[in-house]
Amino acid sequence: MTDLDAFPCSLPPGQHSHTMVALIRQVVTWLERWHGEARTRSPLPGPVTLPPVAPAPWGLDANHLMEDLDLLVRGSYNPWHPGAMAHLDPPPNPASVAGELVCAWLNNNMLAEELSPLLSQLERRLLGWIAQRLGLGEDGGGVMASGGTLCTITALVTARHQRGLDGQHACLYASADCHSSLAKALRVMGLPAAVLRLVPTDASGRLDPHLLDEALAQETAPILAVVATAGTTIRGAVDPIGLIADICHRRGLWLHVDGAIGAVCGLSQRHRGRVAHMGRADSLTMNPQKWLGIAKASAMVLLRQPQALADTFAAPLAYMEPARVAHGGDCGLQGTRPAEVLKLWLGLRQLGQQGIDGLLDGALHRAQVLRQGLAPLPLILPSGDLHIVCFRPSAAGSGEAWSRRTRQRLLDQGLMLSRPLYHGERYLKAVLGNPFTRREQIATLVDTISASLSR
Repeated sequence: MTDLDAFPCSLPPGQHSHTMVALIRQVVTWLERWHGEARTRSPLPGPVTLPPVAPAPWGLDANHLMEDLDLLVRGSYNPWHPGAMAHLDPPPNPASVAGELVCAWLNNNMLAEELSPLLSQLERRLLGWIAQRLGLGEDGGGVMASGGTLCTITALVTARHQRGLDGQHACLYASADCHSSLAKALRVMGLPAAVLRLVPTDASGRLDPHLLDEALAQETAPILAVVATAGTTIRGAVDPIGLIADICHRRGLWLHVDGAIGAVCGLSQRHRGRVAHMGRADSLTMNPQKWLGIAKASAMVLLRQPQALADTFAAPLAYMEPARVAHGGDCGLQGTRPAEVLKLWLGLRQLGQQGIDGLLDGALHRAQVLRQGLAPLPLILPSGDLHIVCFRPSAAGSGEAWSRRTRQRLLDQGLMLSRPLYHGERYLKAVLGNPFTRREQIATLVDTISASLSR
């Protein structure tokens, strides 16, 4: 009989279980120290030399690994700083970070139920609960995927298949302010860019339902779906979903809601009115990573009839035991994927309903305070429905140089905003989802903007 102990271990010493636990403890201690310093570091760091990328001849010990990690962290975007207001990337929820660690440790695969027995059930149950809270009905559910773009692609491929339009050049209707993921979805689906029909928005940045109805009445090509946006990327506008749903119902069309930003409002009794009638959609996307701070990636596509996912994507998994419902790999584009539901579940459990409400309340209040501070200044300040505030000088064509100069001045003070291009003009944009942002940072922001306009 072969003596297995006679074979040399194929794993380097750093991967033995006791050494792995010690390494994780060291990482946690190091992260604790780094976290204590994070609020004093700039949101956007200066240049840092990248450590070597190729493996060394022999595996590194823990101390050398930590040295390399330290360089990477010092050169990374810092969401913990109270001045980090540039994007929809808040500090991560602590329980979701723990969930990420446990997820990696378990290394379960959501491809098939036997590879993730209880976690597969957890994903179905939790997403079913979320779908019901958002108004999709008791049978609603879905699947998690790596980011909103992949969720959008999943939803639109499902819509095309369910409508019997596979292989046809069907068109897609959406707001002129829709997300770029729609264009990516069409490319992946083999459809030309011209099939994306952009409907003008009103003065509030919302899709105009009357213009939508008129355009649909004149359309001669098959219609894949209509997309309503619950939170546009630059100004946070929410399309009139109820009126759009009326049109889609009357015309027998699939309605998808891109709720990557705003759909989380549907989890709160106080704020669900901001995304009213979202539950009338056939499919919708939601990204808890963008507002609730669930560690990336945390995104999902939800359907009123989730069986449509398996009907669209299921392929034989002859090497797996049959599933009781449907394998995770049968319900979307991804086969192998981590159990990201674990960090979502832990994060929501830590927050509780009061915590969810508090994150939404805080972000919306900070946005209101900033708007009030900017209102007296000579700015174009487009309205918005969520926690995003964008603005530029009143003089047309002056935003490019002003935004670049002012953004740098803000960075010098530890305040980071972004510079989106919107309707041909360059704006500054603040996203107020960072719970560490206080009135002090908002007051400094307003003062800096005011000074920049008086030069």
